Amino acid sequence: MTQSLADMRRDYTRDGLAEDQAPAEPFSLFEQWFAEAVKTEQAPVEANAMTLATVDGEGRPHCRVLLLKGLDARGFTFFTNYRSAKGQHLLDNPFAAMTFFWPALERQVRIEGRVEKVTAKESDDYYQVRPLGSRLGAWASPQSQVIADRQVLQALLEATTARFADSQPHCPEHWGGYRLLPERIEFWQGRASRLHDRLNYRLIAGHWQRERLAP
Repeated sequence: MTQSLADMRRDYTRDGLAEDQAPAEPFSLFEQWFAEAVKTEQAPVEANAMTLATVDGEGRPHCRVLLLKGLDARGFTFFTNYRSAKGQHLLDNPFAAMTFFWPALERQVRIEGRVEKVTAKESDDYYQVRPLGSRLGAWASPQSQVIADRQVLQALLEATTARFADSQPHCPEHWGGYRLLPERIEFWQGRASRLHDRLNYRLIAGHWQRERLAP
């Protein structure tokens, strides 16, 4: 390693986050920050990329990067294979956390809450707007299962392509969406000298309460 990790540091001086800049509920602030991230972040950063954390049946945490595919007043939606590792984790423990990091804006958002499956119609509606290759891949890939090599996956894709040669693939029952219903959303804005701004929203008895956390 050419540079010591202890010497890798950056001072955050772009912006601040004061209470008078923040609404009483978190969704409009997230939408504002997300829109700014879409305009500001450059490739290879994807503004809708997030780290999703789940916990398995033995209490061990697991993280991976996914793409946010839906947001409304109910929560944050992503799609996956229900038989995947994350699908099994959510079956055993239906709670998750997600983190968005937008380095150009020196911002991150942390979200925690219960996770539920979206309706079959919501899953099908999104499935039908995906590229054909992605729709075929949802059928072909035994996600998270051990396979011998890349050729196995290629053979599965070829078989799936042949299966749907004369028809459009429909949404598999084992594939669809999850919605994280937030109970906590924290907005983090980098500041100088590591004295970052952290505004935390907690859902209590159906109402959002806002508080400032020390960095």
